[in-house]
Amino acid sequence: MEPTKKDIRTLSAEELSAFFVANGDKAFRAKQVYEWLWQKAAASFDEMSNLSKETRELLKEHFCLNAVATDSIQISKDRTIKNAFRLYDGNIVEGVLIPTTERMTACISSQVGCSLTCGFCATGRLERLRNLDAAEMFDQVAIIRKQAMEKYQTPLTNIVYMGMGEPLLNYKNVLDSVEMITSPKGLGMSPQRITVSTAGIAKMIHKLGDDMVKFNLALSLHAANDEKRNRIMPINEQNSLEALAEALKHFYEKTGTRITYEYIIFKDFNDDISDAMELVDFCKKVPCKVNIIEYNPIDAGEFQQATPGKVKVFTNYLESEKVIVNIRHSRGKDIDAACGQLANKSKSGIEKRILKTGA
Repeated sequence: MEPTKKDIRTLSAEELSAFFVANGDKAFRAKQVYEWLWQKAAASFDEMSNLSKETRELLKEHFCLNAVATDSIQISKDRTIKNAFRLYDGNIVEGVLIPTTERMTACISSQVGCSLTCGFCATGRLERLRNLDAAEMFDQVAIIRKQAMEKYQTPLTNIVYMGMGEPLLNYKNVLDSVEMITSPKGLGMSPQRITVSTAGIAKMIHKLGDDMVKFNLALSLHAANDEKRNRIMPINEQNSLEALAEALKHFYEKTGTRITYEYIIFKDFNDDISDAMELVDFCKKVPCKVNIIEYNPIDAGEFQQATPGKVKVFTNYLESEKVIVNIRHSRGKDIDAACGQLANKSKSGIEKRILKTGA
């Protein structure tokens, strides 16, 4: 049985250079290949058109290129695009292009499935099969970036790690992917345009501070008392609000980056003025802003969206207490592409526009 070839994107530029020298070629050949891999996001060796056929065959002989492929595309009536991405091993993850008047955002996945079982999230009902590697996260961004230009003639402006999975349970690969997305040798995007969202793993938030990351951090909060948060987010049982607050303080002290709290507002659960008061108290612990997020129902879910009146009263109270607040209206609901809906496959009577790649 032929041994499995190594994915060429696991090699550093120096290792690639050493490979070419060992095979009787020039060291500069590595620079050409590296540009194809990370600046041009080539999906195959055959795309590397400025390399000789012999060089491409040499690469094929020694390496594989486990590029992500687009399996299917769904386009929402609000122009949101949900991609089903097929990985080299046949697994599927989802990534979304979210166009608004202000920005063009790629929402990408970090794991196949998720292990956190948050009660309001469709992905949380899936088994976590594996972590994505850095190149697989990079590919999602590269594909969605190209999609933004082809579909809407607008460059990608923002990236959020808010798709399937918990990014901080795939720590090294996530940071490696950010490195290549932001590197001048990669896509050259600004780390200030990247947000990593976590359900709240205190020790890993602390580590982000120690590593002095340059990207933004968002915490999926959704309740500012432990009893309620335990009910909807079991991870809170090992990562209490007190522990999270300490980790977030450390992160802010090390990075100087304001935290974003994501707060999905559920009817008759966390939409009362008393909930708003608890949120204000939590916001005083570290410089932050709050995104109030419209809830997106999932199949057989127990929660409902709070009424517009309750959302207004809640938001007004936060603002009266000098909390920076944004209300995020969900996009892509009709194709299950909105926050919390990834992997929610029910058509719910809606005819979906599914465009197979190349159609």
